[in-house]
Amino acid sequence: MKKMIVMALMLVGCMTVAMAQKPAEIKFDKTTHNFGTFSESEPKVTCVFTYTNVGEQPLVVNQAIASCGCTVPEYTKTPVQPGEKGEIKVTYNGAGKFPGHFKKSITIRSNGAVEMTRLYIEGDMTEAK
Repeated sequence: MKKMIVMALMLVGCMTVAMAQKPAEIKFDKTTHNFGTFSESEPKVTCVFTYTNVGEQPLVVNQAIASCGCTVPEYTKTPVQPGEKGEIKVTYNGAGKFPGHFKKSITIRSNGAVEMTRLYIEGDMTEAK
């Protein structure tokens, strides 16, 4: 009987310690990137969003979904340990699009305390001469 009580107390103690830790938390260096002006003759532009896991649990990015097919996100698939950094590389391809201003969003889903974050890219594509 004493062994069962001791085991139960140990289990409760371990669970209390595990619950006391902060969950994973994603913190981006920036959430918006402006490509500025670029030519329609070179319509592909790329940027990298860097994030840090400021929580106490491993952070896993589950999805990165762009608002349009002209934008392709690539992200770190392995868990990012507390204090470490990960990247989300975003490529915009304006081929076949009308020149002018654009603004696209990328929705990031993770196991972090805030489950969804939006990143934005924008720029001005000028007509090829």
